Amino acid sequence: QVQLVESGGGLVQTGGSLRLSCAASGRTFSSVGMGWFRQAPGKEREFVAAISWSGGSVRYADSVKGRGTISRDNAKSTLSLQMTSLTPEDTAVYYCAATRRSYSSRKEDYSYWGQGTQVTVSS
Repeated sequence: QVQLVESGGGLVQTGGSLRLSCAASGRTFSSVGMGWFRQAPGKEREFVAAISWSGGSVRYADSVKGRGTISRDNAKSTLSLQMTSLTPEDTAVYYCAATRRSYSSRKEDYSYWGQGTQVTVSS
């Protein structure tokens, strides 16, 4: 089992930035791939970014490529997502998730999910 708790969401103006964090506990954090997903009202949950257990491999959705940076600290069992140049289209609930795979962009591959943190970008 892996327990995940996100933090860092809030209200941000267009063009601003924020840093989301995810604290993990339970199963050895350093042995699981991690990802960030988001879900806007009325839309499917979508992939944002993923990182392998070692941090050596990362993947981004086209919508955040160049604006997002995913990172992890295995010593502290934390996952982060730094986002810049935010627009109202980034408004969503952001979730961190853990997968037994190395890492994946498919939400079906993730077994553990946090409760989510709301990000709202005002125009």
